[in-house]
Amino acid sequence: MRPARTNLTNGPRHGRVLAGRDGRDISRLLSDFGHELPSVPPTLHRPRDSRLFRHVPRRGARRPGRGWASGSAPVSAWRMTSEQAPVLWPFISTPGLPPTGAQMGIDLLSGGSFYADPLGWVLDDTVPVTNPNIFSLGKPGRGKSATTKAFCLRMMDFGYRVLVLGDPKDEYEPLCRALGVQPFAIGHGMPTRINPLAFGPLIAGWDQLSAEQAQGRAAIVFARWLTLVRGLVGSQRVGEHRVQFGPTDEVVVKAALAHLTGYAHGNTRMRETTIPHLWRLLDTPTSELIAQCRYADERHFLDDTRTLRDALGQLVSGALAGLFDDHTSIDVDWAAPIQSLSLSRLEPLGDGAVGIALTCLNSWGRGMRELAAPGDARVVVRDESWKQLRLGPEAVKSFDADLRLSRRDGDVQFAIAHKPSDLLSAGDSGSQAVAIAKDLLHLADIKILHGQDRAVGAELETMLGLGPIARDLVTGWAMQGKGRALWCVGDQHYKVVTVLHPLERQLTFTNQALETAR
Repeated sequence: MRPARTNLTNGPRHGRVLAGRDGRDISRLLSDFGHELPSVPPTLHRPRDSRLFRHVPRRGARRPGRGWASGSAPVSAWRMTSEQAPVLWPFISTPGLPPTGAQMGIDLLSGGSFYADPLGWVLDDTVPVTNPNIFSLGKPGRGKSATTKAFCLRMMDFGYRVLVLGDPKDEYEPLCRALGVQPFAIGHGMPTRINPLAFGPLIAGWDQLSAEQAQGRAAIVFARWLTLVRGLVGSQRVGEHRVQFGPTDEVVVKAALAHLTGYAHGNTRMRETTIPHLWRLLDTPTSELIAQCRYADERHFLDDTRTLRDALGQLVSGALAGLFDDHTSIDVDWAAPIQSLSLSRLEPLGDGAVGIALTCLNSWGRGMRELAAPGDARVVVRDESWKQLRLGPEAVKSFDADLRLSRRDGDVQFAIAHKPSDLLSAGDSGSQAVAIAKDLLHLADIKILHGQDRAVGAELETMLGLGPIARDLVTGWAMQGKGRALWCVGDQHYKVVTVLHPLERQLTFTNQALETAR
């Protein structure tokens, strides 16, 4: 017989044993002779750990495929500002704005839509904005006008109306006509007259006011008129120097205006006056006016007010002749979606005449908005505002007053210029006019910075406080396409591309003259 064949196997409960074909192994053979081999205890199954994260040693788990390393990598610490962080983490963007207001385009830093809502931002404590004023700066042809018109048009859907206080290039006429409004044209030989000394809505119900109420309204009206006259007189020159408007001049002008309107005599019905009327009264003063201004006689009065009278006379016979020297001849429909006052007919007269016209229109527009109804919000467009600032410190103060009233009136003041240094042209370096003009930028918490040449980079950093990354966006990326701009909402920056509908492109196109010249 063949001997039984044994195999080496692993038993389920025993150690290493030899088993034959009949299934008997060594443990059973030894059991027959009274010897029992020790048994291996059964494996206890531990419950699975329910923790999501487990501790891993610093050098990794010491098992194949677990990334174990014999030595740890050196760790270096880096510190950087929020402007430098996007270099290493390019997908970190500025905190998002609420999706309210006009949908302007795409925010390329977040990839979402960008919405502009100046008044809403002021009311939202999470947005670092305290006033709704906007300064739009950019090189010509970079899309300033298109962005401005798109903003105005889209804000109309939220109940806003638009008032263009001076359109030097007739850029807003197509938009007005598309909305069924005929713009008013101001120029020599044109029927439109604007009286910057108009009372505005404050004249309504004057005869029914108490003495205290009438005094309060008079203070508002005379303050606005004095700001205007100060700006107009200060725009004139004696040689290379601006005409000074001092405290004595202010007393004389205020007293003359009170005589002309009847306020000095306690009239309950006020008379509207004009700048030519003011000049004539100062040129031929009454004895009552001379005494009220504390002059010894008429000669003393005429000698002391000669410069003031000559400055007003130059305006009456020069830049204001036939434009702002009579009562207002237009009936403005304030319920219309847009109203525009065109100044393109004044371009041949030079920047000075346009600047004086803008000053008059701003004063008139401020008067028309004195008693605006609650909820009657407007976007007030001030195009080519730098021309007004070049008239001197008094004109700058007038513009400054308009910006400071935005919170009270609820209007969005939208000023347009080419570059930050345009504000410095208000006067000599270090002068009061330049100091006030530079502060104007701080009265606008919202700035739209379109493409600029690299030579303007220093201005962007010095006057606006932009860092190198934001500066390079304005001088680099924004110059590579129209409608690209860096929106500065408080201290937050947004990289925005304005998106226009095909119909909006037709209404915002400003190169008609260039196309016809080809």
